[in-house]
Amino acid sequence: MVPLTCPLAIGGSGLKHDENLGYLLGLIAVAAFALTLPATRLAVQALDPVFVGLGRAVGAALLGGTFLLVTRQRLPTREEARALLVVAAGVVVGFPLLTAWAMRHVDASHGGVVLGVLPLATAAAAAFFAGERPSARFWGFAFAGSAVVVGYSLARAEGELGWADLALFGAIVSGGIGYAEGARLSRSLGGLQVISWALVFSAPLLVIPVVHAAPATFDLPVASWLGFLYVMLISQFLAFVPWYRGLALGGIAHVGQTQLLQPFLTILASAWVLGEGGDGWTWLVAVLVVGIVALGRRTGVTR
Repeated sequence: MVPLTCPLAIGGSGLKHDENLGYLLGLIAVAAFALTLPATRLAVQALDPVFVGLGRAVGAALLGGTFLLVTRQRLPTREEARALLVVAAGVVVGFPLLTAWAMRHVDASHGGVVLGVLPLATAAAAAFFAGERPSARFWGFAFAGSAVVVGYSLARAEGELGWADLALFGAIVSGGIGYAEGARLSRSLGGLQVISWALVFSAPLLVIPVVHAAPATFDLPVASWLGFLYVMLISQFLAFVPWYRGLALGGIAHVGQTQLLQPFLTILASAWVLGEGGDGWTWLVAVLVVGIVALGRRTGVTR
């Protein structure tokens, strides 16, 4: 006779496995996203921020549309389509456009640290869109990490936030909403399907501003084109596959905390790609944020 406790044990083990796999996929995605700001800063050195921020979506939409056609994916339901519009507004339009503009005015390492607030926005959006209920301790660690990042930004701006910082905070709100809603949708559609449909829905509206902001010639620095290709292929498309899957498996609020590692990884990427090593305060803030991630991972979230 099979003990009555077996299903519970298996279920608990399965949930733990899903959570661990979710964290692994989240870390893979965060490592890919960490290069987004350095690549964007490279791109906007010679390309218009509107072309970079929205053009990456138009290019990625070709890949997403091809995937949907070749694999004969089903059409989204009406409810899913409405949610996809929210995803598109957040991670296809809002986040890319605002970060592209900000990278014209601040270092990528600075932007990477400011985006450390993104896990808080993701957790808040998860509570609103996906019905997750983080514990009080979770919110405490999330707010602590955010306070460190905001304090860093204010110190850099000598007590007054600049337009670039405000654009980055707008990107945080856009990204948090798009991440949370996309993760919720990926449970029924799949991660690659979510970002593909969001791109396809957005592309027709973005073509005109992208064409208007397109460079008059292709004879521009190769580094700028390489940065643009990275944010189009990786940041806007491929990195979302492990990201949405990881959020769906391990929980949006919990796995979303892996984004707190992104400032540290972005500083390293900025040093490698742009020669922006970051000063002692930048590294100190990054280390504090990483420590908060390790503590926040142990808190409870009701799903």
